[in-house]
Amino acid sequence: MTADLEREYRSGLETALRAGWNVLQSGGSALDAVDGAVSSLEDFPLFNAGRGSVFTHDGRQEMDACIMDGSRLRAGAVAAVERVRNPVRLARLVMEKTAHVLLAGDGAVEFAHQEGVQFEPDEYFFTEHRWLQLQHARAEGIIELDHTSAEIGFPDEGESPLDDEQRANAKAQKPLGTVGAVACDSMGHLAAATSTGGMTNKKFGRVGDSPIVGLGTYADDVCAVSGTGHGEYFMLGVTAYDVSARMRYKGLSLEDAARETIDHLTYIEGEGGIIAVDAAGNLSLPFNSDGMYRGYVTNGEFVTEIYR
Repeated sequence: MTADLEREYRSGLETALRAGWNVLQSGGSALDAVDGAVSSLEDFPLFNAGRGSVFTHDGRQEMDACIMDGSRLRAGAVAAVERVRNPVRLARLVMEKTAHVLLAGDGAVEFAHQEGVQFEPDEYFFTEHRWLQLQHARAEGIIELDHTSAEIGFPDEGESPLDDEQRANAKAQKPLGTVGAVACDSMGHLAAATSTGGMTNKKFGRVGDSPIVGLGTYADDVCAVSGTGHGEYFMLGVTAYDVSARMRYKGLSLEDAARETIDHLTYIEGEGGIIAVDAAGNLSLPFNSDGMYRGYVTNGEFVTEIYR
């Protein structure tokens, strides 16, 4: 991380925050705010979504996204779509224009053409650092994420439930640059959105947690959550919904519920973090990795952070 690169990351985060905040300031909905913020991040080439998506083993980009309106408990998602400029906007169209929640692959792309969604050529999505990541992953024979993995200790829940082989596989993975946004609007309505290019060197049409409601993305009348990290463990932990469940059933605050959720993710040897907001506008951004690109704005004050 150089000083110049850090400035670029922070600039991309702040641009996305402003896109969402401008919607809220003008009386817009939380749904419009997360749509605008995540679309901005998809257009920013340093994050693993949209334009900056990682390459699959075959040298393509397969993108996933989900958006959820907590006030109506409705969601839309797409998985394994190619050449769609803003997958989160396609996910919103799934929510608003179909009777379905998740569309995948060729069918999702066909729907995108039907709805006049903006496509871009392959060259638009090409970034040199992602291409080099793929070459390294191919040479090493690994499925690789973005950053160096941290050693994870266990909280006081007993020994890890994983066997030695599962532990080895877990430690071979690294946290990824999935993008997401959560918002609470002036009506107290909540929304969440998440978008990702998935894993470098992924094979076999792998789909992670991001486009699946309750795993990497969730919003209801209690909280809104978006996650980033090793998707398979967010799937096993039902991580995004876990925050809402702990608030609803245990009566926890957002902060306590979010921390317990990340503690559980750590316990099953998952790595990553979440951003969350409740209906009162309280925020929580816990993670168990060395860092997480994140930012927030409340009452017009913009904050961006990277390290622990």
